[in-house]
Amino acid sequence: MALDDILLDTEEKMIKSAEVVLNEFGRVRTGKASPDLVTGLTVDAYGSMMKMREVAAVTTPSHDLIMIQPWDASNVDPIRKAIEESRIGITPQVDGKIIRLPIPPLSAERRQELVKTVHRLAEDGRVAIRGNRRNGLDEIKKIQKAGEITEDQLAAAEKEIQKLTDQYVGQIEKAATAKEAELLKV
Repeated sequence: MALDDILLDTEEKMIKSAEVVLNEFGRVRTGKASPDLVTGLTVDAYGSMMKMREVAAVTTPSHDLIMIQPWDASNVDPIRKAIEESRIGITPQVDGKIIRLPIPPLSAERRQELVKTVHRLAEDGRVAIRGNRRNGLDEIKKIQKAGEITEDQLAAAEKEIQKLTDQYVGQIEKAATAKEAELLKV
């Protein structure tokens, strides 16, 4: 594998690792309604597992309510079941063809628990990105030992991988700080 391919592959893995963490942040419930809480849930519809956004319209008519309107009325029960089995901690209220999710205000203790969850998710993301860095460095050291690149190219590639690591860890840190501020805002 060429040096440029290794650098590109390492960056792609870091991007994916950061995206996973940022998506998880979106699922952490704050005191206000957000479609992100449920759009990523999987629903057993039509004999296969589908994302919520593929089987229903998800809206937030007010700051404390999420409304889910299935495209097909036969999916009301599977959607309700998917929400109940998820870890979002909200009980769905079924009203005919509409599912309502009232978002209760968060207690101070629950806010602190969610901040800890955000910190844990951020740390998992940092660990994943550092793992991507380690794998990338191992790959470039292999091709350097094989004589495909010089010491100078090795040093430059190591510096580039560290720059990418700092960039994506910084992205996670920034998102974690913003999510924490959102959680602590009353």
